[in-house]
Amino acid sequence: MPAKGKHRRPKPQRFTRSIAVAGTGGAALALPLMGATGAHAATTTSAPEKAVQSVPVAEKTAAEKSTAAKSARVTTYSVKSGDYLSKIAEEQDVTGGWKKIYQDNREAIGGNPSLIHPGLKLSLGEKATTRGTDTTKSSTSSGTSSSSSSSSSSSKESSATQSADTTSTSTGYGLPVTGGTIGTGYRVAGSMWSSGYHTGVDFVVPTGTTIKAVAAGTVVSAAYDGAYGNEVVIRHADGEYSQYAHMSQLSVSAGQTVTEGQQIGLSGATGNVTGPHLHFEIRTTPYYGSDVDPVAYLRSHGVTVG
Repeated sequence: MPAKGKHRRPKPQRFTRSIAVAGTGGAALALPLMGATGAHAATTTSAPEKAVQSVPVAEKTAAEKSTAAKSARVTTYSVKSGDYLSKIAEEQDVTGGWKKIYQDNREAIGGNPSLIHPGLKLSLGEKATTRGTDTTKSSTSSGTSSSSSSSSSSSKESSATQSADTTSTSTGYGLPVTGGTIGTGYRVAGSMWSSGYHTGVDFVVPTGTTIKAVAAGTVVSAAYDGAYGNEVVIRHADGEYSQYAHMSQLSVSAGQTVTEGQQIGLSGATGNVTGPHLHFEIRTTPYYGSDVDPVAYLRSHGVTVG
């Protein structure tokens, strides 16, 4: 009997184990079901995520197309008095700012982006491609042709005037204006000037009077310059510089070579002035503060002044 009892007791244990196995089997069976449910849930939520993600992609694509369309628009802008590249870029809403304008118009503007003059044609929105360069060259060529025509006409008028004007000489130097009288002289003291004195001489002439280069040279700058208004600075063969200020119109651009008597602009009243006149200086450098007596300079080259 005790021996049989020993064989009966393990049976419930086996039954319990089978339940445990069954339980384990159930758990094992439950795992795929849970996995399936999880997979189903993932499938359900994945569609909205893709839909949500597609919105910014669509917006980005639309924005890129808009930017590309905007960049593709090309307009020609004519520089006005008082303009500078950053101002033009802001007013014309140019993508890339003034640097983009300078990059696309470098050949027309030259080496200094600050030196632009009224009437200069700029391409806005055009990419810096060969076509853009050709367009700039064409515009520059047209402008040069026009300038040459104007210079030729001016030279003829100047030659005719000089034949009857005893102030012009054969030394290669002449007066910056014909028939002008000196108003304010050199080194006249006054609080209206930042240096405390007048750094040049003022030729009293009405607006629109032809302004001429006093000698042959190379234009260093031709642009609007604050209190000086529209200004031209020319470097001459002797290393000195002549400055012409307050002009109503500029006829030359930086880097251009000019001859004695060639028209470089028209007199006016731009900048800090009380009336139309030509402010004329001779300098040892292109910059303010290096002035020398302009009358003495012209007289040393055989030009009669006053």
